[in-house]
Amino acid sequence: MATTFNLELNNKPTRKNTYNILLRITQDRKHKRISTSIELKSPKDYNPKAKYGYWIRTSEPNHKVWNEALINEIEEAKKTYRDLKEKGLASSELIKVTLKESEVSPSFLAYAKQRTSDILNEGGHRNFKKYNGFCNKLEAYLKANKKKDLLFVEVTTALLSKFEAYLHTLKNERNPEAKLHPNTIAINLNIFKTIINRAVEIDRLLKPEQNPFLGYKYTREVSTTKEKLNEAEIETIENLELKEGSLIWNCRNYFLFSFYLAGIRAGDLIQLRWCNITADGRLEYRMAKTKKDRSIFLHDKARDILQHYYVEGCKTTDYIFPLLDSNAPYAKAVTPEQKATLPPDMIIKLNDIVGAKNALLNKYLNKIGSQAGITKHISMHIARHSFAKIAKDNNVDNNHLKSLLGHSNIKITETYMGNFETAETDKVMANIFKKKTDVSNQIENLIKGLTPQQAELIINKIKNLNN
Repeated sequence: MATTFNLELNNKPTRKNTYNILLRITQDRKHKRISTSIELKSPKDYNPKAKYGYWIRTSEPNHKVWNEALINEIEEAKKTYRDLKEKGLASSELIKVTLKESEVSPSFLAYAKQRTSDILNEGGHRNFKKYNGFCNKLEAYLKANKKKDLLFVEVTTALLSKFEAYLHTLKNERNPEAKLHPNTIAINLNIFKTIINRAVEIDRLLKPEQNPFLGYKYTREVSTTKEKLNEAEIETIENLELKEGSLIWNCRNYFLFSFYLAGIRAGDLIQLRWCNITADGRLEYRMAKTKKDRSIFLHDKARDILQHYYVEGCKTTDYIFPLLDSNAPYAKAVTPEQKATLPPDMIIKLNDIVGAKNALLNKYLNKIGSQAGITKHISMHIARHSFAKIAKDNNVDNNHLKSLLGHSNIKITETYMGNFETAETDKVMANIFKKKTDVSNQIENLIKGLTPQQAELIINKIKNLNN
Protein backbone atom coordinates (compact mmCIF):
# COMPACT_ATOMS: atom_id res chain seq x y z
CA MET A 1 0.00 0.00 0.00
CA ALA A 2 2.05 2.93 -1.37
CA THR A 3 1.72 6.22 0.51
CA THR A 4 2.84 9.58 -0.89
CA PHE A 5 2.96 13.05 0.59
CA ASN A 6 2.52 16.15 -1.56
CA LEU A 7 1.34 19.74 -1.35
CA GLU A 8 -1.43 21.56 -3.11
CA LEU A 9 -3.07 24.97 -2.84
CA ASN A 10 -6.62 25.40 -1.63
CA ASN A 11 -7.97 27.85 -4.21
CA LYS A 12 -10.90 28.74 -1.98
CA PRO A 13 -9.91 31.76 0.15
CA THR A 14 -10.28 31.71 3.91
CA ARG A 15 -12.25 34.26 5.92
CA LYS A 16 -9.03 36.25 6.16
CA ASN A 17 -8.87 36.24 2.34
CA THR A 18 -5.76 34.06 2.36
CA TYR A 19 -5.06 30.77 0.60
CA ASN A 20 -4.07 27.74 2.65
CA ILE A 21 -1.49 25.23 1.47
CA LEU A 22 -2.69 21.66 2.04
CA LEU A 23 -0.73 18.50 2.74
CA ARG A 24 -2.16 15.74 0.52
CA ILE A 25 -1.72 12.15 1.70
CA THR A 26 -2.34 9.60 -1.06
CA GLN A 27 -2.95 5.88 -0.54
CA ASP A 28 -4.29 3.62 -3.32
CA ARG A 29 -5.22 6.70 -5.35
CA LYS A 30 -7.34 8.02 -2.49
CA HIS A 31 -6.52 11.40 -0.99
CA LYS A 32 -6.68 12.86 2.48
CA ARG A 33 -5.93 16.55 2.90
CA ILE A 34 -4.67 18.42 5.95
CA SER A 35 -4.23 22.17 6.32
CA THR A 36 -0.63 23.23 6.85
CA SER A 37 0.43 26.23 8.91
CA ILE A 38 1.14 28.32 5.80
CA GLU A 39 -1.38 30.72 4.27
CA LEU A 40 -0.59 32.87 1.23
CA LYS A 41 -1.96 36.31 0.45
CA SER A 42 -2.02 35.54 -3.27
CA PRO A 43 -2.43 32.16 -5.07
CA LYS A 44 0.17 33.38 -7.57
CA ASP A 45 2.83 32.93 -4.89
CA TYR A 46 2.41 29.14 -5.07
CA ASN A 47 4.15 27.07 -7.76
CA PRO A 48 2.46 23.64 -8.11
CA LYS A 49 5.20 22.40 -10.46
CA ALA A 50 8.12 23.47 -8.29
CA LYS A 51 10.90 21.20 -7.13
CA TYR A 52 10.80 19.92 -3.56
CA GLY A 53 11.34 22.78 -1.11
CA TYR A 54 10.61 25.58 -3.61
CA TRP A 55 6.81 25.65 -3.64
CA ILE A 56 6.46 29.28 -2.53
CA ARG A 57 7.77 31.71 -5.11
CA THR A 58 10.35 34.38 -4.31
CA SER A 59 7.64 37.01 -4.85
CA GLU A 60 6.55 36.20 -1.29
CA PRO A 61 9.05 37.88 1.15
CA ASN A 62 8.80 34.93 3.57
CA HIS A 63 9.40 32.25 0.93
CA LYS A 64 12.55 30.83 2.55
CA VAL A 65 11.10 30.48 6.05
CA TRP A 66 7.75 29.17 4.83
CA ASN A 67 9.27 26.64 2.41
CA GLU A 68 11.36 25.35 5.29
CA ALA A 69 8.26 25.11 7.50
CA LEU A 70 6.48 23.08 4.80
CA ILE A 71 9.45 20.72 4.55
CA ASN A 72 9.26 20.21 8.32
CA GLU A 73 5.51 19.45 8.14
CA ILE A 74 6.00 16.91 5.34
CA GLU A 75 8.82 15.25 7.29
CA GLU A 76 6.62 15.16 10.39
CA ALA A 77 3.87 13.45 8.36
CA LYS A 78 6.35 10.89 7.03
CA LYS A 79 7.63 10.22 10.54
CA THR A 80 4.07 9.70 11.75
CA TYR A 81 3.49 7.31 8.86
CA ARG A 82 6.60 5.27 9.72
CA ASP A 83 5.63 5.09 13.39
CA LEU A 84 2.12 3.89 12.53
CA LYS A 85 3.42 1.49 9.89
CA GLU A 86 5.51 -0.30 12.53
CA LYS A 87 2.28 -0.91 14.42
CA GLY A 88 0.43 -1.96 11.25
CA LEU A 89 -1.86 1.09 11.48
CA ALA A 90 -0.59 3.26 8.63
CA SER A 91 -3.90 4.24 7.03
CA SER A 92 -4.24 7.71 5.54
CA GLU A 93 -7.15 8.44 7.87
CA LEU A 94 -5.17 7.50 10.96
CA ILE A 95 -2.18 9.51 9.75
CA LYS A 96 -4.51 12.49 9.36
CA VAL A 97 -6.01 12.00 12.82
CA THR A 98 -2.59 11.64 14.42
CA LEU A 99 -1.28 14.75 12.72
CA LYS A 100 -4.41 16.67 13.69
CA GLU A 101 -3.82 15.74 17.30
CA SER A 102 -0.31 17.16 17.09
CA GLU A 103 -1.46 20.39 15.44
CA VAL A 104 -1.71 22.00 18.89
CA SER A 105 2.08 21.91 18.90
CA PRO A 106 3.39 23.60 15.74
CA SER A 107 7.04 24.32 15.10
CA PHE A 108 8.52 26.83 17.52
CA LEU A 109 11.58 27.19 15.27
CA ALA A 110 9.43 28.12 12.24
CA TYR A 111 7.44 30.52 14.42
CA ALA A 112 10.64 32.18 15.71
CA LYS A 113 11.99 32.55 12.18
CA GLN A 114 8.70 34.00 11.00
CA ARG A 115 8.74 36.54 13.85
CA THR A 116 12.34 37.44 12.92
CA SER A 117 11.29 38.00 9.30
CA ASP A 118 8.32 40.13 10.40
CA ILE A 119 10.59 42.35 12.49
CA LEU A 120 12.80 42.96 9.45
CA ASN A 121 9.79 43.78 7.28
CA GLU A 122 8.60 46.22 9.95
CA GLY A 123 11.91 48.07 9.68
CA GLY A 124 13.39 46.91 12.98
CA HIS A 125 16.85 46.04 11.72
CA ARG A 126 18.47 46.41 15.15
CA ASN A 127 16.13 43.82 16.67
CA PHE A 128 16.23 41.69 13.52
CA LYS A 129 19.96 41.09 14.01
CA LYS A 130 19.39 40.03 17.62
CA TYR A 131 16.49 37.73 16.75
CA ASN A 132 18.36 36.26 13.79
CA GLY A 133 21.34 35.57 16.05
CA PHE A 134 19.02 33.81 18.50
CA CYS A 135 17.55 31.62 15.73
CA ASN A 136 21.05 30.70 14.54
CA LYS A 137 22.08 29.69 18.07
CA LEU A 138 18.90 27.67 18.56
CA GLU A 139 19.45 25.84 15.26
CA ALA A 140 23.05 25.12 16.25
CA TYR A 141 21.80 23.72 19.57
CA LEU A 142 19.30 21.48 17.78
CA LYS A 143 21.96 20.32 15.33
CA ALA A 144 24.28 19.46 18.24
CA ASN A 145 21.43 17.31 19.57
CA LYS A 146 20.75 15.76 16.12
CA LYS A 147 17.40 17.53 15.73
CA LYS A 148 16.10 19.58 12.82
CA ASP A 149 13.09 21.16 14.46
CA LEU A 150 11.69 22.21 17.81
CA LEU A 151 7.96 21.98 18.49
CA PHE A 152 6.19 24.17 21.02
CA VAL A 153 5.35 21.09 23.08
CA GLU A 154 9.07 20.39 23.39
CA VAL A 155 9.86 23.81 24.86
CA THR A 156 9.95 22.93 28.55
CA THR A 157 11.81 24.33 31.55
CA ALA A 158 14.21 21.41 31.17
CA LEU A 159 14.94 22.40 27.56
CA LEU A 160 15.43 26.04 28.59
CA SER A 161 17.98 24.93 31.17
CA LYS A 162 19.83 22.80 28.60
CA PHE A 163 19.79 25.61 26.05
CA GLU A 164 21.17 28.08 28.59
CA ALA A 165 23.93 25.62 29.49
CA TYR A 166 24.71 25.27 25.77
CA LEU A 167 25.00 29.07 25.40
CA HIS A 168 27.63 29.08 28.14
CA THR A 169 29.79 26.81 25.97
CA LEU A 170 29.81 29.11 22.94
CA LYS A 171 32.74 31.31 22.05
CA ASN A 172 32.59 35.09 21.95
CA GLU A 173 32.64 36.24 18.31
CA ARG A 174 34.58 39.41 19.14
CA ASN A 175 37.03 37.60 21.39
CA PRO A 176 37.31 33.92 20.36
CA GLU A 177 39.50 33.17 23.37
CA ALA A 178 36.57 34.02 25.68
CA LYS A 179 33.08 32.60 26.02
CA LEU A 180 29.80 34.42 25.49
CA HIS A 181 29.31 37.40 27.78
CA PRO A 182 26.62 36.80 30.45
CA ASN A 183 24.65 39.72 29.01
CA THR A 184 24.65 38.11 25.55
CA ILE A 185 23.25 34.94 27.09
CA ALA A 186 20.62 36.98 28.95
CA ILE A 187 19.64 38.78 25.73
CA ASN A 188 19.11 35.46 23.91
CA LEU A 189 16.98 34.10 26.75
CA ASN A 190 15.01 37.37 26.80
CA ILE A 191 14.27 36.92 23.09
CA PHE A 192 13.24 33.30 23.70
CA LYS A 193 10.86 34.48 26.43
CA THR A 194 9.47 37.33 24.30
CA ILE A 195 8.65 34.95 21.43
CA ILE A 196 6.95 32.51 23.80
CA ASN A 197 4.95 35.35 25.37
CA ARG A 198 3.81 36.47 21.93
CA ALA A 199 2.72 32.93 21.10
CA VAL A 200 0.68 32.90 24.33
CA GLU A 201 -0.78 36.40 24.33
CA ILE A 202 -1.25 37.25 20.64
CA ASP A 203 -1.29 34.10 18.52
CA ARG A 204 -2.83 31.83 21.20
CA LEU A 205 -0.56 28.90 20.30
CA LEU A 206 -0.08 28.09 23.99
CA LYS A 207 -2.27 28.46 27.03
CA PRO A 208 -0.90 30.87 29.67
CA GLU A 209 -0.30 28.01 32.10
CA GLN A 210 1.80 26.22 29.43
CA ASN A 211 4.36 29.02 29.32
CA PRO A 212 7.67 27.29 30.24
CA PHE A 213 9.16 30.54 31.54
CA LEU A 214 6.67 30.56 34.41
CA GLY A 215 8.83 27.98 36.14
CA TYR A 216 12.21 29.08 34.89
CA LYS A 217 14.52 31.69 36.37
CA TYR A 218 17.69 32.94 34.75
CA THR A 219 20.18 35.72 35.34
CA ARG A 220 19.08 38.98 33.77
CA GLU A 221 21.50 41.42 32.18
CA VAL A 222 24.02 42.79 34.64
CA SER A 223 25.31 46.35 34.72
CA THR A 224 28.75 46.60 33.18
CA THR A 225 31.44 49.19 33.86
CA LYS A 226 31.04 52.09 31.44
CA GLU A 227 34.38 53.33 30.14
CA LYS A 228 34.50 57.13 30.03
CA LEU A 229 36.98 59.95 29.62
CA ASN A 230 37.46 62.87 32.00
CA GLU A 231 37.77 66.53 31.04
CA ALA A 232 41.57 66.41 30.99
CA GLU A 233 41.56 63.43 28.60
CA ILE A 234 39.04 65.11 26.30
CA GLU A 235 41.25 68.22 26.26
CA THR A 236 44.28 66.10 25.41
CA ILE A 237 42.44 64.64 22.41
CA GLU A 238 41.35 68.13 21.34
CA ASN A 239 44.96 69.36 21.40
CA LEU A 240 46.55 66.44 19.53
CA GLU A 241 48.58 67.47 16.49
CA LEU A 242 46.94 65.59 13.58
CA LYS A 243 47.27 66.23 9.87
CA GLU A 244 44.24 68.17 8.69
CA GLY A 245 42.12 66.20 6.24
CA SER A 246 43.58 62.83 7.23
CA LEU A 247 41.31 59.95 8.21
CA ILE A 248 42.48 60.03 11.83
CA TRP A 249 41.86 63.81 11.94
CA ASN A 250 38.32 63.27 10.64
CA CYS A 251 37.68 60.50 13.16
CA ARG A 252 38.65 62.85 15.99
CA ASN A 253 36.16 65.40 14.61
CA TYR A 254 33.35 62.82 14.56
CA PHE A 255 34.09 61.76 18.12
CA LEU A 256 34.27 65.32 19.44
CA PHE A 257 31.13 66.37 17.54
CA SER A 258 29.26 63.53 19.25
CA PHE A 259 30.70 64.54 22.63
CA TYR A 260 29.92 68.24 22.15
CA LEU A 261 26.28 67.43 21.36
CA ALA A 262 25.44 65.22 24.35
CA GLY A 263 26.77 61.97 22.97
CA ILE A 264 25.05 61.40 19.62
CA ARG A 265 25.09 57.67 18.86
CA ALA A 266 27.39 56.67 16.00
CA GLY A 267 24.59 55.32 13.82
CA ASP A 268 22.73 58.62 14.04
CA LEU A 269 25.84 60.78 13.55
CA ILE A 270 26.93 58.90 10.42
CA GLN A 271 23.51 59.54 8.82
CA LEU A 272 23.18 63.25 9.70
CA ARG A 273 22.32 65.51 6.76
CA TRP A 274 22.56 69.27 6.27
CA CYS A 275 18.77 69.49 6.52
CA ASN A 276 19.18 68.43 10.16
CA ILE A 277 20.80 71.84 10.82
CA THR A 278 18.18 74.54 11.39
CA ALA A 279 18.41 78.21 10.46
CA ASP A 280 18.50 79.20 14.14
CA GLY A 281 21.59 77.08 14.81
CA ARG A 282 20.25 73.82 16.15
CA LEU A 283 20.71 70.16 15.32
CA GLU A 284 17.39 68.34 14.99
CA TYR A 285 17.11 64.62 14.26
CA ARG A 286 15.28 61.49 15.32
CA MET A 287 17.20 58.84 17.24
CA ALA A 288 17.09 55.48 15.46
CA LYS A 289 17.18 53.50 18.70
CA THR A 290 14.32 55.16 20.58
CA LYS A 291 12.47 56.92 17.71
CA LYS A 292 12.62 60.05 19.90
CA ASP A 293 13.13 63.49 18.32
CA ARG A 294 16.02 65.61 19.59
CA SER A 295 16.81 69.32 19.23
CA ILE A 296 20.24 70.46 20.45
CA PHE A 297 21.82 73.91 20.41
CA LEU A 298 24.99 74.08 18.29
CA HIS A 299 27.59 75.81 20.43
CA ASP A 300 30.83 77.20 19.02
CA LYS A 301 32.92 74.03 19.23
CA ALA A 302 30.33 72.03 17.33
CA ARG A 303 29.96 74.78 14.71
CA ASP A 304 33.72 74.91 14.19
CA ILE A 305 33.70 71.21 13.27
CA LEU A 306 30.77 71.65 10.85
CA GLN A 307 32.67 74.38 8.99
CA HIS A 308 35.26 71.82 7.91
CA TYR A 309 32.61 69.83 6.04
CA TYR A 310 30.37 72.45 4.48
CA VAL A 311 30.84 72.72 0.73
CA GLU A 312 29.38 75.64 -1.21
CA GLY A 313 26.47 74.47 -3.34
CA CYS A 314 25.87 71.21 -1.49
CA LYS A 315 22.30 69.94 -1.22
CA THR A 316 20.40 70.04 2.03
CA THR A 317 19.83 66.29 1.61
CA ASP A 318 23.57 65.55 1.40
CA TYR A 319 25.17 63.76 4.34
CA ILE A 320 27.17 66.13 6.56
CA PHE A 321 30.13 63.84 7.09
CA PRO A 322 31.89 62.04 4.18
CA LEU A 323 30.99 58.59 5.43
CA LEU A 324 27.98 57.66 3.28
CA ASP A 325 27.30 58.15 -0.43
CA SER A 326 24.70 60.88 -0.90
CA ASN A 327 23.86 59.45 -4.35
CA ALA A 328 23.30 55.86 -3.23
CA PRO A 329 19.78 54.39 -3.64
CA TYR A 330 19.25 54.29 0.13
CA ALA A 331 20.12 58.00 0.35
CA LYS A 332 16.86 58.90 -1.41
CA ALA A 333 15.04 58.11 1.83
CA VAL A 334 15.71 61.28 3.81
CA THR A 335 13.09 61.41 6.54
CA PRO A 336 12.48 58.69 9.16
CA GLU A 337 9.12 58.03 7.50
CA GLN A 338 10.80 57.52 4.11
CA LYS A 339 13.42 55.22 5.63
CA ALA A 340 10.63 53.05 7.01
CA THR A 341 9.42 52.40 3.45
CA LEU A 342 12.77 51.13 2.16
CA PRO A 343 12.82 47.46 1.05
CA PRO A 344 14.23 45.12 3.73
CA ASP A 345 17.32 44.27 1.65
CA MET A 346 18.15 47.97 1.26
CA ILE A 347 17.69 48.56 5.00
CA ILE A 348 20.08 45.69 5.67
CA LYS A 349 22.62 47.12 3.23
CA LEU A 350 22.42 50.60 4.76
CA ASN A 351 22.80 49.31 8.30
CA ASP A 352 25.69 47.05 7.30
CA ILE A 353 27.49 50.04 5.79
CA VAL A 354 26.82 52.14 8.90
CA GLY A 355 28.12 49.30 11.09
CA ALA A 356 31.28 49.00 8.99
CA LYS A 357 31.90 52.76 9.21
CA ASN A 358 31.41 52.68 12.98
CA ALA A 359 33.98 49.88 13.24
CA LEU A 360 36.42 51.94 11.16
CA LEU A 361 35.94 54.99 13.40
CA ASN A 362 36.52 52.91 16.53
CA LYS A 363 39.73 51.51 15.04
CA TYR A 364 41.16 55.00 14.53
CA LEU A 365 39.86 56.27 17.85
CA ASN A 366 42.04 53.71 19.58
CA LYS A 367 45.00 55.05 17.61
CA ILE A 368 44.07 58.52 18.82
CA GLY A 369 43.95 57.20 22.38
CA SER A 370 47.43 55.73 22.02
CA GLN A 371 48.83 59.01 20.67
CA ALA A 372 47.17 60.87 23.54
CA GLY A 373 48.66 58.49 26.10
CA ILE A 374 45.21 57.23 27.13
CA THR A 375 45.10 53.56 28.07
CA LYS A 376 41.29 53.35 28.07
CA HIS A 377 39.54 51.65 25.15
CA ILE A 378 37.97 54.49 23.14
CA SER A 379 34.98 54.08 20.84
CA MET A 380 32.28 56.35 19.44
CA HIS A 381 29.91 55.30 22.22
CA ILE A 382 32.46 56.40 24.82
CA ALA A 383 31.68 59.98 23.74
CA ARG A 384 28.19 59.46 25.19
CA HIS A 385 29.48 58.00 28.44
CA SER A 386 32.09 60.74 28.76
CA PHE A 387 29.54 63.49 28.25
CA ALA A 388 27.28 61.96 30.91
CA LYS A 389 30.15 61.61 33.38
CA ILE A 390 31.48 65.14 32.88
CA ALA A 391 27.96 66.60 33.05
CA LYS A 392 27.42 64.80 36.35
CA ASP A 393 30.74 66.05 37.69
CA ASN A 394 29.54 69.57 36.87
CA ASN A 395 26.40 69.06 39.00
CA VAL A 396 23.90 68.69 36.14
CA ASP A 397 20.83 67.02 37.65
CA ASN A 398 19.29 63.86 36.25
CA ASN A 399 16.20 65.61 34.92
CA HIS A 400 18.31 67.80 32.64
CA LEU A 401 20.48 64.82 31.72
CA LYS A 402 17.35 62.90 30.75
CA SER A 403 16.60 65.52 28.11
CA LEU A 404 20.20 65.86 26.98
CA LEU A 405 20.70 62.11 26.56
CA GLY A 406 17.30 61.64 24.94
CA HIS A 407 16.05 59.06 27.43
CA SER A 408 12.32 58.29 27.41
CA ASN A 409 11.97 58.39 31.21
CA ILE A 410 13.93 59.38 34.30
CA LYS A 411 14.38 55.79 35.49
CA ILE A 412 16.56 55.03 32.47
CA THR A 413 18.69 58.08 33.26
CA GLU A 414 18.98 57.13 36.93
CA THR A 415 20.09 53.63 35.99
CA TYR A 416 22.48 55.00 33.37
CA MET A 417 24.00 57.50 35.78
CA GLY A 418 24.35 54.99 38.59
CA ASN A 419 27.82 54.16 37.30
CA PHE A 420 28.90 57.79 37.42
CA GLU A 421 27.51 59.13 40.70
CA THR A 422 30.68 58.90 42.78
CA ALA A 423 31.19 62.42 44.15
CA GLU A 424 28.89 62.03 47.17
CA THR A 425 30.12 58.54 48.01
CA ASP A 426 33.72 59.78 47.75
CA LYS A 427 32.98 62.44 50.39
CA VAL A 428 31.37 59.90 52.71
CA MET A 429 34.34 57.55 52.41
CA ALA A 430 36.78 60.39 53.06
CA ASN A 431 34.92 61.36 56.23
CA ILE A 432 34.78 57.76 57.49
CA PHE A 433 38.49 57.24 57.12
CA LYS A 434 39.59 60.81 57.87
CA LYS A 435 42.73 60.79 59.98
CA LYS A 436 41.86 61.93 63.50
CA THR A 437 44.58 63.89 65.36
CA ASP A 438 44.99 63.05 69.07
CA VAL A 439 43.66 65.89 71.34
CA SER A 440 46.66 65.70 73.66
CA ASN A 441 48.97 66.24 70.71
CA GLN A 442 46.98 69.31 69.74
CA ILE A 443 47.30 70.78 73.28
CA GLU A 444 51.01 70.00 73.41
CA ASN A 445 51.60 71.72 70.07
CA LEU A 446 49.58 74.71 71.25
CA ILE A 447 51.57 75.11 74.49
CA LYS A 448 54.90 74.90 72.63
CA GLY A 449 53.98 78.07 70.81
CA LEU A 450 53.40 80.08 74.02
CA THR A 451 55.75 82.10 76.23
CA PRO A 452 56.49 80.64 79.72
CA GLN A 453 54.23 83.23 81.32
CA GLN A 454 51.31 82.41 78.92
CA ALA A 455 51.76 78.70 79.48
CA GLU A 456 51.80 79.10 83.28
CA LEU A 457 48.63 81.23 83.13
CA ILE A 458 46.75 78.55 81.12
CA ILE A 459 47.94 75.74 83.45
CA ASN A 460 46.74 77.66 86.50
CA LYS A 461 43.31 78.18 84.89
CA ILE A 462 43.04 74.44 84.20
CA LYS A 463 43.93 73.68 87.83
CA ASN A 464 41.27 76.10 89.06
CA LEU A 465 38.67 74.40 86.82
CA ASN A 466 39.54 70.99 88.26
CA ASN A 467 39.24 72.40 91.80
